[in-house]
Amino acid sequence: MEIRKYLLSCNLRTMQIHSRPEFEHSPNRHIEQGLQRLLDRLVQKMQRDALIRETTHKLRELLQVDRVVLYYFYGQWQGQVTFESLSSPELSILGSTGADDCFNQEYAGLYLAGRVKAIANIELEAIATCHRDFLRSLQVRANLVVPILIPRGLWGLLVAHHCQSARSWSALDIERMLIAAQTLATDSNILES
Repeated sequence: MEIRKYLLSCNLRTMQIHSRPEFEHSPNRHIEQGLQRLLDRLVQKMQRDALIRETTHKLRELLQVDRVVLYYFYGQWQGQVTFESLSSPELSILGSTGADDCFNQEYAGLYLAGRVKAIANIELEAIATCHRDFLRSLQVRANLVVPILIPRGLWGLLVAHHCQSARSWSALDIERMLIAAQTLATDSNILES
C-alpha cells in the first residue's frame, strides 16, 4: 500500500529507471530496459485508471444518479464492469459481465454506430425481456448508455443507472455523458491499452 501511495504522489509521467554511465554497456542493461518498459506500462495503467475513476465519480455527482459504470470490452462483445462510482456500497456491480444472451451482434452494431440509449423507465420501455430482467436484477429503474469509441472500435460503454425511481434524461445529461466518453476515447493511455 505504501508503494501505491508513493507512486500516486509522484509525477507519473517522468518516472524512469536511471542507470549510471559506467554501466551503460553492462550485462544488466537489458534487465533495466525491461524494468523500464514494465514501469512505463504500470504508469500508463495508473494514469488510465485515475482518469476513469475521476470521470465516473464526476458524472455520478453531476447527473445525481446512484451508479455510473464503465463496461469494458475485453473480447468480441464480451466485457465486464471494471469501474464504478456508487451512491451506496450495496449498489456495487463491479465485475458484472452482463446478460450474455442479450448483448449480441445487433446491439454491438448499434453502439459501434454511436448509439446513445436513454431509458427513462425500464418498465415502460420497449426492450427485450432479457434486457429488462437484467436491469431489474441490478436494481435499475432508469438507464443512460453511451459508447466509448476508439479507432479500433467499441472500447467500452459508459453507463449511468438511476435506481431510486424512473427518471427523464435531459439533453444536458446526455451531453455530459457524451463529452466524458469522448474524453476517455481520446486519452492516449486508453488508446494504447
